[in-house]
Amino acid sequence: MKKLASTFPNMLLSLTLICLIVGAILGVMNEVTKDPIAATELKNKTEAIKQVVPEFDNAPLDEKVEVELEGETEKLTIYPAKKGGTVVGYAVQSYSGNGFSGRIDVMVGFDAAGIIKDFSVLKHSETPGLGAKMQEWFHLDNLSATSIRKMSGVDMSAEAPLVVSKDGGKVDAITASTISSRAFLDAINRAYKTYQKVSGGVTTTSAEEAIMEQTTTTTLVEKGAEQ
Repeated sequence: MKKLASTFPNMLLSLTLICLIVGAILGVMNEVTKDPIAATELKNKTEAIKQVVPEFDNAPLDEKVEVELEGETEKLTIYPAKKGGTVVGYAVQSYSGNGFSGRIDVMVGFDAAGIIKDFSVLKHSETPGLGAKMQEWFHLDNLSATSIRKMSGVDMSAEAPLVVSKDGGKVDAITASTISSRAFLDAINRAYKTYQKVSGGVTTTSAEEAIMEQTTTTTLVEKGAEQ
């Protein structure tokens, strides 16, 4: 019994020291990798914006606007793409928390008329070979004139909200991955709602005014929070 009593404090001390050392190593690793990870995410986001909107000559990242949708707890970010000072499209960073394995983050691009230009899946944890095929599957050609698989070219003013055929909609779900497909469409539909709120779904001029108003409101809110 005495041997056990004298050994226990030593074991506790050893475990404490090990935890402290491991914690310190993890802290250092986090600091070392934080900037490279952030730089990679920024690069991926920049490339995604270029992919999903029409050609632009402004800096969408510098003109981003955060939009809050009714009933949503998380704001979405929209990046206006301009050519010669005129809005030609919008990239919306959207998401869904309903994936088979959790959250899905998607960058969705619209032209000034609300037609999907393209999309890029930024992050997901879906099953390889199944739900993970979102990026490839929804770039494939449509099977018929009445079905939707290819997102590029979809006129959301006529098709929203997008719903998989199993639920009575027109979208061909990924084979054996209906849940992932629903989540993907949830992100697309959420992106379109964001586009509508900023653009007003009307003209380019009103869209630019909406962005300016949203930017002003965001700035005032931020200033109010700082005071």
